[in-house]
Amino acid sequence: MRCLCAGSKFNPMKIVTWNCNGALRNKTQEIDRLGADILIIQECENPDESTEKFKNWAGSNYLWVGESKHKGLGIFPKNGNTVAKLNWNGHFKISGVASDSIALSWTTKALKLFIPFVVNDELTILGVWTKADKSNKVFRYIGQFWKYLQIHRSELSKARTLVLGDFNSNAIWDKPDRWWNHSDVIKELKDINLESVYHLQFKEIQGQETRHTFFQHRHKEKPYHIDYAFASSDLLNSCELEVGSYDEWISFSDHMPLCVSIT
Repeated sequence: MRCLCAGSKFNPMKIVTWNCNGALRNKTQEIDRLGADILIIQECENPDESTEKFKNWAGSNYLWVGESKHKGLGIFPKNGNTVAKLNWNGHFKISGVASDSIALSWTTKALKLFIPFVVNDELTILGVWTKADKSNKVFRYIGQFWKYLQIHRSELSKARTLVLGDFNSNAIWDKPDRWWNHSDVIKELKDINLESVYHLQFKEIQGQETRHTFFQHRHKEKPYHIDYAFASSDLLNSCELEVGSYDEWISFSDHMPLCVSIT
């Protein structure tokens, strides 16, 4: 087990987030080539209800949550690393509004899809796959994350924290009448010392990314940047991010993997 005592240097680790576009059981050989220590995979099936080969690949220490056994959010530790799910549960209520509407309050369990976990008892990570809440057409995608952030701001404010995943969001879709726009969320994250590794490394601003993580219908002419990795300020300068190339990954998914190496 790696040791991260106070003031110590972080031992090298590679964390990969990738929306596999389903059927991860048929793509393990490709993702294994990245040599990740921790895999955060969106749209993957539940190993417990899949093939024996996939169960063996997933191991006994994986985490998974989903609304269907075919598509969920999975966390897969590799190379002798271990993960343990964190019990983050809570609620939030918007105050100062003269209304008893149920829309003014929410709980962690109602939000989709998030897995907070700790790696080797030393590094806190929130795995993310924001979903369109079918019961609420307003707080979709980034709105789900904004709600989660209101509940768990304190937990996410701590040192040695990462937030990675498919947010299905970009500043280009900001709407002026929403206070929880993508840009507002980015500001709130910065207020608790979490910043995008990509934007710091490549010196690009939100909404003007030149390296794309998603290609709608797998068309190269329809590129977007909707997958992100945020790191706490104490880790930022030790992180290096790489976005998978279209030519290498498009036959496996409409999303490109994000590889974050901590040195």
